Amino acid sequence: MQTKTGKLFDTVSKTIDKHYPKGWGGAAGVLLENGDILTSISPEFPNAASSVCMELGSYIQAATLGQKITHTLCLVRENEHDSLTVLTPCGICQERLNFWGNTIQCGIGILKNGEVQYMPLADLQPFHWSRVYQ
Repeated sequence: MQTKTGKLFDTVSKTIDKHYPKGWGGAAGVLLENGDILTSISPEFPNAASSVCMELGSYIQAATLGQKITHTLCLVRENEHDSLTVLTPCGICQERLNFWGNTIQCGIGILKNGEVQYMPLADLQPFHWSRVYQ
């Protein structure tokens, strides 16, 4: 039986294959508290200034649905023959994820056994500014 985080990896990987069958590809996904998975991409808009990160779409979908994110994962590959690499959430996405609290599990790498390694958002931001108000 596949784990929920294994299903998240497979779903994000399939999103990459669907939207970027050749060349570079990237997609992100989130696992929601109710077990659903949402994925998103960053379309190549004609005006680069209007671009958004891959994660943003799934974060907005989760907020729109009123669902809590438990895990977030962003995957990229250089071409259709390369293996997938995990991109840890950037500082802006970490700020966005704080909307749901600092216990969200963030993908940070792929272990030798092929499983994604996750770390709580709080560990990515041990000195986050919001801790002043706790």
